[in-house]
Amino acid sequence: MGLLQGQVTLITGATRGIGREIALEFARQGSDVAFTYQNNSDLANSLVSEIQSIGCKVFAFQADAADFNKAQEVIDTIVAKAGKLDCVINNAGITKDNLLLRMTEEQFDTVVNTNLKSVFNYTKAASKIFLKAKKGCFINISSIVGLTGNAGQANYAASKAGIIGFTNSIAKELGSRSIRANTVAPGFIQTEMTANLPDSEIQTWLQKIPLKRPGTPKDVAGTCVFLASPYAAYITGQVIIVDGGMFID
Repeated sequence: MGLLQGQVTLITGATRGIGREIALEFARQGSDVAFTYQNNSDLANSLVSEIQSIGCKVFAFQADAADFNKAQEVIDTIVAKAGKLDCVINNAGITKDNLLLRMTEEQFDTVVNTNLKSVFNYTKAASKIFLKAKKGCFINISSIVGLTGNAGQANYAASKAGIIGFTNSIAKELGSRSIRANTVAPGFIQTEMTANLPDSEIQTWLQKIPLKRPGTPKDVAGTCVFLASPYAAYITGQVIIVDGGMFID
């Protein structure tokens, strides 16, 4: 019996990196899994097969996370097929880095819409289900950059900082109905996004990390499992930093 036996969880943007590992780890812990993806059907089909091999039900949706109406459609379909929804993990995110003076309006708007507006979309749609059930769990994936900022990432930092403020507000609004909302803020995590960085930049990051290693998607997924489990039943409105100690002042 896993920690999440019998649950139904939705993860947005789950075909790569952190999102993919969260989907797999939740399945290993007994949760049926629904996930969204943008356009790579091969990766989506691969993830479906892996989750099915674990023995859990899986529902895949091709959806732009920034699309408000599609979010409602996805939530409604999950409830129709699975009978309920217990947890939403807002993970969908992109980067379009540039220095502020070179950053275009499109670069700013696209990142904010995908990273932050998507959290609003799926939280609003799922809240109706959670309110009726008088329980539910939101886990929103931010970033250490949302707390510290980072040169060349004003759009990304703004979107990730916004997630923290949004999550805390929702925790206060919905807590009386036993609906919890927490933020996970990963630090330097080994994914496809970081794989292309020069070795010199990677070493610079590692020097700032007391544990002297980059994080893995599994480190983040394990934190999410805890937050979705009964062990975190009294935890809401918190920012859980998963960074190997990098943020220690």
